[in-house]
Amino acid sequence: MRVEVMQQVRSQPELWRYLRLHPKWYRTLSRNPGALVEMEKEAKVFYGKTFPQRMDRLQNNMNLAVMLVDMVRQMGQQP
Repeated sequence: MRVEVMQQVRSQPELWRYLRLHPKWYRTLSRNPGALVEMEKEAKVFYGKTFPQRMDRLQNNMNLAVMLVDMVRQMGQQP
């Protein structure tokens, strides 16, 4: 693998971890260093860092907060 590609991967801990978990990328990047962009995209999906995944997580957290507030209100209204 080219030195500059390896330096770029090692400078990003999550990308380095992804490469260690998916060794097929060693071969792919050795043959085609331009595939680094594709690997970064796959790593984002793997770690849940794409925009839709982040929005889903935010919505789930908001739903949980609303449910907790409703439970607190119901407990405060009981005689």
